[in-house]
Amino acid sequence: MSTTSPARGRALPTPAPLPWSGLLALSTAAFTAVLTELLPAGLLPRMAPALGVSEARIGFLVTGYAAASFAAAVPLTALLRGLPRRKVLVGALFGFAVSNAVVALSSSYPLTFAARLVAGCVGGTLWAMLAGYAARMVPAARRGRAIAIVLAGITLALSLGVPAGTALAGAVGWRTAFGLLSGLSVLLVGWVRWRVPGFPGEARHARVPLVRVAALPGVPAVLSVTLFLLVGHQVMYTYVAPFAAHAGFGRTGVVLLVFGAATVVGVWITGMLVDRHPRPTLLGALGLCATVMLVLGLAAGVPGVLLISVALWGVAFGGAPTLIQTALVDASGPERADAATSLQTTVYNAGIAVGSLTGGVALEGLGAGALPWTALPLVVVALGVVGVGRRNAFPATRR
Repeated sequence: MSTTSPARGRALPTPAPLPWSGLLALSTAAFTAVLTELLPAGLLPRMAPALGVSEARIGFLVTGYAAASFAAAVPLTALLRGLPRRKVLVGALFGFAVSNAVVALSSSYPLTFAARLVAGCVGGTLWAMLAGYAARMVPAARRGRAIAIVLAGITLALSLGVPAGTALAGAVGWRTAFGLLSGLSVLLVGWVRWRVPGFPGEARHARVPLVRVAALPGVPAVLSVTLFLLVGHQVMYTYVAPFAAHAGFGRTGVVLLVFGAATVVGVWITGMLVDRHPRPTLLGALGLCATVMLVLGLAAGVPGVLLISVALWGVAFGGAPTLIQTALVDASGPERADAATSLQTTVYNAGIAVGSLTGGVALEGLGAGALPWTALPLVVVALGVVGVGRRNAFPATRR
């Protein structure tokens, strides 16, 4: 099947359809990873008595996962880069199945914490793979949309999965919820083996050391945008509850719901634009994010302004990870995407940690009203890096 170019009068091939089943399997893997990471945060009052610890120590189950992911992403990716990619992906999913099953059955806090560390390690490995895997499944011209589909699993987990998982745990018990999550991982293994193509690992002679991957043209710029955007975002997002109270709107759940729903819209818009206009779209997302921080700093006390600003913030941030990840895969090349993404996973988690710490210092020292003013310059720096990184990191059109 072909179409005709009006300008030249010659037939052009119709793009092959996207491998939807395989991409949705990868998206479900992203969904499972996020739900595994964050589900304990919604179950603090239920898990604490069963494990005989305080709610704060249940919160450390999330902290431990993130710390393990941060520490393991680079070394495990380097260790496994020569293995067939689908085997590594299946191994990571089995890791989730086992760790969630242990959490579901354990009555020992140390054992539960150890299982969470294992989950964090396999999670770091999984995140380093997903975008590169999606990029290798489609032609270069459709790479951005494929990555958007896969990363949409993150958005759905945050906006729907975690609230639904928390509600399910309330209805059937938290152990059953983790058991079902373990079962989902096992089913996902079958889906991946059925519909996701296998790719070879990197040949030993072709492997580029991680230090050289980090120095590839464009990669440092993409990693710096990741860091500054995540720090700025996390300054506000971590402390959205005290900021909403400062603004005179104490219903934090409504604020988070608006943000989560808006991120879905942001992912959809980005999927439509990322392959044709990657740099203008990213500039627009970061510019909108900076504008929102400015408005929140100036006029957050009006509830309508607060909710509209949060919705626009969600749209802007919802699409940004796909745009940045696509830029990273383009800069590194799909064959080195796993190594580059392992670096980005580390930077991403560092941004979350630094942003939460920075926001906490600002909140304690200057009050909630200082949070958007703390976030604004960080987002502006990210915007500036994209603005000057035209050739290697953020070209106007896909290469």
